[in-house]
Amino acid sequence: MSGPDGVDIVVIGAGAAGLTFAHRLATAGPAAPTVALVEPSDGDSRRPAPRTWCFWEPAGGPYDGLLTASWDSAALCSTDGTLTRHALGRQRYKMLDSETFRRAVHRRLDRCPNFRHVTGVAGEVFDTPARILVPVDTGAATRTLRARWVLDSRPRPPRPNARTALLQHFRGWFVTTDRPAFDPHVPLLMDFRVPQPAAGLAFGYILPLDECRALVEYTVFSRRTWPEPAYDPALRGYLRDRIGTTGYRIDAVEHGVVPMTDATYPRRESPHHIRIGTSGGATRPSTGYSFAASRRQADAAARYLLDGKPPVPPRPHPRRHLALDAVLLRALDQGRIGPDFFTTLFRANPAETVLRFLDGASTARQELAIGLHSPLAPMLRSCLDIALHRARRGPAAHAPEHR
Repeated sequence: MSGPDGVDIVVIGAGAAGLTFAHRLATAGPAAPTVALVEPSDGDSRRPAPRTWCFWEPAGGPYDGLLTASWDSAALCSTDGTLTRHALGRQRYKMLDSETFRRAVHRRLDRCPNFRHVTGVAGEVFDTPARILVPVDTGAATRTLRARWVLDSRPRPPRPNARTALLQHFRGWFVTTDRPAFDPHVPLLMDFRVPQPAAGLAFGYILPLDECRALVEYTVFSRRTWPEPAYDPALRGYLRDRIGTTGYRIDAVEHGVVPMTDATYPRRESPHHIRIGTSGGATRPSTGYSFAASRRQADAAARYLLDGKPPVPPRPHPRRHLALDAVLLRALDQGRIGPDFFTTLFRANPAETVLRFLDGASTARQELAIGLHSPLAPMLRSCLDIALHRARRGPAAHAPEHR
């Protein structure tokens, strides 16, 4: 494509998936395609709020220089207050600020002659026989981009074919305490010493930056979110009763909602309109983690395109893991499993094995070992529920993906 509004690729959204894909293409050398990255302006309510991304990988990753913090072990706390610390083996649990990542990638992209940054809000994408069109509302006018491909990371609801649809919703405070309150060497991934719902889960989550600074979150897995004013009393109570501090300053606030569902996310909206990130199924249903899968998805799409293939990434999670996730979500939703499931999962298996499973990189033998330490009756009952659902409604129906 040529001309001021003609490019090879339009990337909609500057989250982990969109930035990774744009960066990989724009820095691919002299033969790199032209790329336009569309994102709302600073201050626009449609722009995603800054957030913290967490993931695990070995030391020496491509973004290690941008990390807020990283740790080689992690802890869980059961409902009775038993704290267990788990070495992560070759893995490290990493914390990355989204704005730090975005600014660093933009600095690199802005030096690439084949890259264009388009500030505005993308509208409905039109896939025509000649080219794909993306109208962009820039505030002053509507500008139409023309391209060969569109990779779209904007949020969207899943297709209505879910057997189970939970939400992971949370509110976090970056706090500074007036005395040491945190162990800076060990993040607390799940602290179940909080009131538990009848179905689902609730837990505290602490990412310590030093002895007096941490991100402290109150997280809930449930069918519906809470009214926003309900999170702050829960956080105050958690800091007071479980961390043992009332003297602190709130430096920043995070709030989020992540889908945890066995619904499908087709990767193509139309022949040349590709979905990536959470809207392309990158979020792991059983955990809500998505950063690492979004990166893998974007890297694969870029690699395919540079090899002259359609940039349709592979499924971000193996089918067998999605099937296991569906059983786990059903058991959570029906109140058949609770905090003990997660604390036992880490106590009975090497933490590195659990992380490999959660990242979709485990072997069948490792998955069998994990399964042997899972509660048999609740899982079988949940498998039966899923089978009966299929018998009543047929296989989860959705519109076929474009090939």
